[in-house]
Amino acid sequence: MSQLFFPIILFLSAVILISSFFTVKQQTAAIIERFGKFQSIRHSGLQLKIPLVDRIAGRLSLKITQLDVIVETKTKDDVFVRLKVSVQYKVIRDKVEDAFYKLDYPHDQITSYVFDVVRAEVPKMILDDVFLKKDDIAIAVKSELNEAMLDYGYDIIKTLVTDIDPDAQVKEAMNRINAADREKTAAQYEGDAQRILIVEKAKAEAESKRLQGQGIADQRREIARGLEESVMVLNKVGINSQEASALIVVTQHYDTLQSIGQHTNSNLILLPNSPQAANSMLNDMLASFTASNQIGEAMKDAKNKKKD
Repeated sequence: MSQLFFPIILFLSAVILISSFFTVKQQTAAIIERFGKFQSIRHSGLQLKIPLVDRIAGRLSLKITQLDVIVETKTKDDVFVRLKVSVQYKVIRDKVEDAFYKLDYPHDQITSYVFDVVRAEVPKMILDDVFLKKDDIAIAVKSELNEAMLDYGYDIIKTLVTDIDPDAQVKEAMNRINAADREKTAAQYEGDAQRILIVEKAKAEAESKRLQGQGIADQRREIARGLEESVMVLNKVGINSQEASALIVVTQHYDTLQSIGQHTNSNLILLPNSPQAANSMLNDMLASFTASNQIGEAMKDAKNKKKD
């Protein structure tokens, strides 16, 4: 009989000895209970426990965990909006016992606090402020969670508002408002550009007219100076002012005809070329200049008498 029980006892001893050793993974904590009562916390590596007395009650990860919470609430301007809040947390290494025994469902606890804080903060803001102050919402959530979860052995690393999703109709209305505002701005810029173009065009035309008038005045001044010099030259050779004026007019007449004849596409109206008509026209021109000269001499004499 002893030979029969010896292998059994040896096998059971081996099993008990093997069960005395266990391993804990990196960034993990094992909770050891002795007869149902907390005994110790074992961290990564090969560990030893008393067989049949100690047992592994559970294991907790010490890694950072992320929990995404979707909260639907209403803003101050009565717009329903859905916020996605990401909470990053981990078990405090020195408070593994509290984390294991004080709280069964940490996800539910954190979710409840996130709902409470978001629904307390967002109704104080209009929709635009929710987008602008999302960091303030995240800070408020982190502050509230840190204060509440620290007693349970959890550390809140970071809270982020990762998504803000208003109702579809609200988003469409916001897009229309934005588009209308941009069109208004574009129209203002186009109007300013057209006004500047008109002003600059008017300035250019005014400058062009001024320069054109100045050119015409200079041209007429030079023509008058040239005529004056021509009359003086003719006077020196014994031709009086009346005859000189008539000669200059006739010369300019033929110069004009010659200039017109140089252009192939110009239209020329020819006056009667009979000797009588030409003589009559020349006599009329001479008479006209004679009358003008007489009037000028009379005005000059009258002016001299007034001075005397």
